[in-house]
Amino acid sequence: MLYIVPTPIGNLQDITLRALETLKTADAVLCEDTRRTQILLSHFGISKPLYRYNENDDRSVARCLEALKSGKTCALVSDCGTPCISDPGWKLVKEAVKSGIKVSSLPGPSAVACALAGAGITGGAFTFLGFLPRKPGKAAKLIAVAYSQNHPVVLYESPYRVVKMLELVAKTLGGETPVILARELSKVYEEWIRGTAASLAAELAKKSKVQGEFVMILDRPAEAEEEPDEQDPYF
Repeated sequence: MLYIVPTPIGNLQDITLRALETLKTADAVLCEDTRRTQILLSHFGISKPLYRYNENDDRSVARCLEALKSGKTCALVSDCGTPCISDPGWKLVKEAVKSGIKVSSLPGPSAVACALAGAGITGGAFTFLGFLPRKPGKAAKLIAVAYSQNHPVVLYESPYRVVKMLELVAKTLGGETPVILARELSKVYEEWIRGTAASLAAELAKKSKVQGEFVMILDRPAEAEEEPDEQDPYF
C-alpha cells in the first residue's frame, strides 16, 4: 500500500490528523530529504525508517517500488506540501499503479490552493504551471499560452529568480499585468504583495535580499473579470 501524505508548507500545526496516523502506522516513510522529514517526525514523536526517494535516480525509484512489492506499507512525503504537485512522487505512483499496488492520496496542505484562496480573485478556473523552465523563451511561451485562456495563471518561483520572472511576465504579457505574490505562506513572515508585473519587479529589485518561496498569481485586468456561472447546488 502506498499513501501519498501531504506535509505542512510552513506551520507544522497544519498537518492533518489522518496524515499523522498514516505516518505512525506506515512501515516506512519515503522522503525527498531525510533530514527535513526527520525534523517533522521528531516534532510529533514519530520514529520510522526513512528511505530517500530521488525521482531523478531510476535505482531510487526501483528500491522504493521493491519495498512496496515486498508487502510494506509506505508513506510518500515531499519536503513540504503535496507530493507529485511540483514535487517528486509521480514516477513512483505511476509504477505502483502499473504493478497493481493500491495507492491512496490524502488531502492536505498545498501552496497553490492556499494562495488562490487568499488572493481575493474571481473563483473558478485557473492554470497551474508550477516551476517554469529556466530558459526564458520556453517560460515565456508557456505563460503566453496559459494566460490566453482568460483565467488566472499560478506558478511557483524561488527568491533568486522572482525578479527576473516578473520582468519576463512584464515583457511577455505587458507591464500592467496584475500580479499577486504570496511569500512564506503559513509562516511567521507570511506576506502578500499586490501590484503590476513591472511595479513589483522594480520594488523587489530594490531589496538587498529577497527571501522565501513565492506563489505568483497572474490575474486578469479588472475589466476582464467575469463572475463564474452559478453552480448547480446538487453537483
